[in-house]
Amino acid sequence: MMLLSRRSLILGSLALGACSRVPPSPEGPLRPIRLEDAFVGRSTGSGVFRVTLTGSERRFRADLDGRLEGDRLTVVEDFFYDDGEENTLTWVFDRAGPGRWTGRRDDTVGEAEVVETGTEIRLSYTADFESEGEVTRLGFEDVIYYGPEGQVINDAVVTRWGLPVGTVRFEITRLAG
Repeated sequence: MMLLSRRSLILGSLALGACSRVPPSPEGPLRPIRLEDAFVGRSTGSGVFRVTLTGSERRFRADLDGRLEGDRLTVVEDFFYDDGEENTLTWVFDRAGPGRWTGRRDDTVGEAEVVETGTEIRLSYTADFESEGEVTRLGFEDVIYYGPEGQVINDAVVTRWGLPVGTVRFEITRLAG
């Protein structure tokens, strides 16, 4: 398996400049979703980060633990990559009004913007992505929604210098208990 590299991200960004920078809304009848409903409690998931131009992938799984205290939602994410790398990142979201949140994670640059639209959640942020000792600044435009079996699905378009370079698909299942 090829690992993501700065070169593949740069080449992908140059070739994909005309592609969409936001994921499309999911199709089909969807259940309503709110940030706290999707992430409070314990859950686990698996995903893949794919460089669009080269097709190279980096697969991962993650364990999530979310708790809501008043208008603050904290979600701890423990990531385990197929190449053996591991890391823990923590989101802290603060309610900013009806259907709106702001958030920060250990690797974000500035604040994330979160908008709940009823059947989907839009999350927009910039992060310094660390892999194999290198840091790459990436933009993320996520759409989060319930899948047909009740799993939380997070689809994202990843950008570098404002140009799309890849996608992420992350499917999360709530743990019993």
